[in-house]
Amino acid sequence: MTLSSMTGFARVTGAVGDASWAIEIKTVNAKALDVKLRLPSLIEAIEPHIRTIIARSIPRGACQMQISLTRSTGEMRFKVNEAALEELHATFSTIAARLGTEPVPLSRLIDLKGVLEYEERNIDEAALLSLQRAVLDDVESAVAALVVARQVEGAALRGILLGRVERIEQLVRAADELPSRRPEAVQARLSAAVQQLFADISLDEQRLYQEAALLVTRADIREELDRLYTHVKAARALLGESGPVGRKLDFLAQEFGRESNTLCAKSNDAALTAIGLDLKGVVEQFREQIQNVE
Repeated sequence: MTLSSMTGFARVTGAVGDASWAIEIKTVNAKALDVKLRLPSLIEAIEPHIRTIIARSIPRGACQMQISLTRSTGEMRFKVNEAALEELHATFSTIAARLGTEPVPLSRLIDLKGVLEYEERNIDEAALLSLQRAVLDDVESAVAALVVARQVEGAALRGILLGRVERIEQLVRAADELPSRRPEAVQARLSAAVQQLFADISLDEQRLYQEAALLVTRADIREELDRLYTHVKAARALLGESGPVGRKLDFLAQEFGRESNTLCAKSNDAALTAIGLDLKGVVEQFREQIQNVE
């Protein structure tokens, strides 16, 4: 199984006997699996089976499935609720007489809820079971098609994420290879700063050395760079795995963000700061993209 997106859509239609149906299923990103179903009353009994089918194939995502069902002409019949119609007609006629307006025509009253009712003819048990089995088969097909759609989008998403990881590694390497990070460059920069700051002040040479060493230690980003290299390796490994890896990638994105923030905080060089800011931007893009990974 390849990397999957949490976004997908599928539609399947089917028919058996006098019934036909359309199944639409779609998913978007969510922290866990959240299933919402809209089913016609005739097949409500199979709802637990549908949920099981979905949960078996879709680990994460907000999932909505709608099944519309129709039966051939003659299976549905109309019935007018005459008592409700008469009561409504009398009420509106009384109001119209009091206000001096024209009475409401029956053609408009018939559209009111509860006046025109639809009655579905009974279906025998054998036909109902056949219908339910056929619908469940198509639910399986719809879920399978959705999984494929999520994998297709996941493949495209994987390419984007690998590009972000590649850019992160390039920036980390650029920070690692900055000339300003070389010991002689750090020493020269500190020496110039100290001479300017204490030009007219006499300081103990040993104390000055200790303070300079402390500044160098605080500004050292070797540990952050090493961790960023490790995170890059881990990200590539996760993007090559099968199965849901979205949560692990989300945690890794947080670690990328933490190290890039520390790198910027420790920077005492304009070039390193610029790299650090670029790194933070790419990490944020990476984090946004993985929100849609299963």
